[in-house]
Amino acid sequence: HMELDRVASERVIESIKRSVPTRWKEKAAELASLEQENPGLSLGAFLAASGLDLEDIYAGSRSWSDLCEQAGLQLRAIGPHEKILRRACGRLVHVDDSDRLDMWRQWLRIDNPSDISLMPERERRLVRMLLSQLLDQIPDNEMTLMEGVELLSAHPQVRAELVELFDVLSDKIAHLSTPLHSLPDMPLRVMARYTRLEILAACTVAPGVVMPLWQTGVYYAKGLPADLCAFTLDKTSGGFSPTTRYRDYAINRNLIHWESQSGTRAASATGQRYQEHKARGSHILLFARNRSDERAFYFLGPATYVSHEGELPMAITWKLQYPLPGDLFAAFAAAVA
Repeated sequence: HMELDRVASERVIESIKRSVPTRWKEKAAELASLEQENPGLSLGAFLAASGLDLEDIYAGSRSWSDLCEQAGLQLRAIGPHEKILRRACGRLVHVDDSDRLDMWRQWLRIDNPSDISLMPERERRLVRMLLSQLLDQIPDNEMTLMEGVELLSAHPQVRAELVELFDVLSDKIAHLSTPLHSLPDMPLRVMARYTRLEILAACTVAPGVVMPLWQTGVYYAKGLPADLCAFTLDKTSGGFSPTTRYRDYAINRNLIHWESQSGTRAASATGQRYQEHKARGSHILLFARNRSDERAFYFLGPATYVSHEGELPMAITWKLQYPLPGDLFAAFAAAVA
């Protein structure tokens, strides 16, 4: 007899699902059957006909192209980094705003994209956001943005899959997002979701495709300037140590309680930057997720300093420029209950 807590049970069940090969073969067989009835079946049409979800296609680092291949469907030309890029497609299922989806689809449909330097700055950053996630496992730390564009262009099947994936995601957008008017060249939308790589790429903290490591809760983007604060609300799982279980939560729809890193004093350069950011022309941008197993963070938008208590860490109250939607506030409150 074994008794497992909820998280452990879910992980065991998921491991069992991934280890049973007939599951994947059954999906492929269903795709092959449906393809005979409806030639040229798209990803969206297959999901609707089969009752499956995107997670059923992209679980275990697999992809729609892998399933089509397993089903014996004809694919487009295969590129030199096909396996890596197919695996990366599943990292984009969180995308939930029309800016990214519309621009990425339009760009991916072009077989011979023009020089990226001719693009407006906002569009160039959007391309960087896509490439930083797709190409981060390719060992080339010096890859320029144009080299990344050319590399992806050499993978027609991956590009075609991404267009189909983005078609599906366009129909799944759950929140009305708002442009970041205070930083018009930054293609982030308030209440949309972003990975750390996308956030750094949007802030252009690196000139090429590969973004720097971001493993702490705050990244200071000097070029903006802005403090990028990414925090997890539910710290009961995910390997948080006692010293990193900061008390971060929504006080109400307008106020966020956030704790700095444990070594931050109020009189330090970092502490002063937090308190005086408005006078210095610096921005505070907040990103939150419920659990550590979620890849993407909700962009809560710009915030301003209200007050703080103590230090090591500083317990800061931020005021959001845009109030939290009711459902997100309820979810955030439940995560720390």
